[in-house]
Amino acid sequence: MSDRSGGIAWQTAPMRICVVGAGAIGGLLAARLSTAGHEVSVVARGDHLAAIRRSGLELVEIDGARTVAPGIAASADFSALGAHDAVILALKAHQIAAVAGELESLCRPDAMIVPVQNGIPWWYFERHGGPHDGRRLASLDPDGVLKASIPAERIVACIAYPAAARIGPGVIAHIEGDRFPVGEIDGTRSDRAGALAAALSEAGFKSRVLTDIRSHLWVKAWGNLAFNPISALTGSTLSQMCSAPLARELAATVMAEAGEIAEALGVRIRFTIEQRIEGAAQVGEHKTSMLQDVEAGRPMEIDPLVGVFAELGRLTGVATPAISAVYALVSLLNDRIVGDS
Repeated sequence: MSDRSGGIAWQTAPMRICVVGAGAIGGLLAARLSTAGHEVSVVARGDHLAAIRRSGLELVEIDGARTVAPGIAASADFSALGAHDAVILALKAHQIAAVAGELESLCRPDAMIVPVQNGIPWWYFERHGGPHDGRRLASLDPDGVLKASIPAERIVACIAYPAAARIGPGVIAHIEGDRFPVGEIDGTRSDRAGALAAALSEAGFKSRVLTDIRSHLWVKAWGNLAFNPISALTGSTLSQMCSAPLARELAATVMAEAGEIAEALGVRIRFTIEQRIEGAAQVGEHKTSMLQDVEAGRPMEIDPLVGVFAELGRLTGVATPAISAVYALVSLLNDRIVGDS
């Protein structure tokens, strides 16, 4: 198998890949990679696990076509699945610490761990090379569990742009999007990142190797910071927020503060605030992941999407009054949801 990613033709044999968290994005990845000929296993629980074991993992594509991924091994027991070439970490950020100590049991000696979480990742300053190299972000890894359990040298970053949903036990719907760029967190171009990009491309996604993965992470995180908490607090879709002048102004203010932080960290964001807002508006009547969590009564990904920017503001000396206010409000909402569950 081969693919051309980042200007280099990469070759890859079928890989053993474990997806930890076979929900929306994880399930989409697992189903496509399995169908492309890779040996895929998933860590899942409850009725989802039972359905995958009973009938396989079904994927409903954007055009309505339905396929059942062949031969996916599924278990709630990490140690039962064996060792893999790649472990795709598709849990929500606040769920990782609980399983971090079990990830090594899924890894071959040279295996890569591929986080695909939203927002700023816990590993942001690992192998960074700048003045904050190796710094632990307390808002994302308060007890140091992630830093201690997941070796930085195993990490290959991946940004998930598609939208998907788990529409029933064992059934994933692909809603829109197909990009999964990858990159080494030290900015090098490696064979393993190339092999991962090739595997994703063979699975029908658009994937290439980036040497500035953090800049691309910021573009997505920038929008998540602005729109996720506002949508959670107001129950509004992207289109509704972008067409309401005051909500649009608040989103722009939040993004301006984050833009100052990015500049202080040496990150170049390739879009203006207005371009990023217009891009969100074009998505239409889409509910953000944080709003979906509110409606389902689930805890939200507050710190990687919002709280970490307040921490980065303190680190860089950038004032974040709008970000801090939004963070306080959405944290109060989350406390109510957790208390009611």
